Amino acid sequence: MKIVKEIRTYCPKCNKHTQHTVRLYSGKAERGQSMGKRRNIRKRKGYFGKVKGIATHIKVAKRQKVLLECKECKYVVERVIGTRTKKKLEIKAM
Repeated sequence: MKIVKEIRTYCPKCNKHTQHTVRLYSGKAERGQSMGKRRNIRKRKGYFGKVKGIATHIKVAKRQKVLLECKECKYVVERVIGTRTKKKLEIKAM
């Protein structure tokens, strides 16, 4: 799935339509020392395997997300592109 580098769209901070640059969204990795992570490691010690978070069904595709940055005020907004798709987003030059 291809998307252009620049989009003219509404900026909630400027309160008007402005030019936005498009960046691909990359999710943050979970912190290794967060409380939930430590608790899960402690629960899984021994011969128990996975304790919680067993998926009932696996989703086939992800909803693709992009970051739109306003050129005037540098405000960043997340936007979901389309519905669930297996295709990866690709930024193309105009």
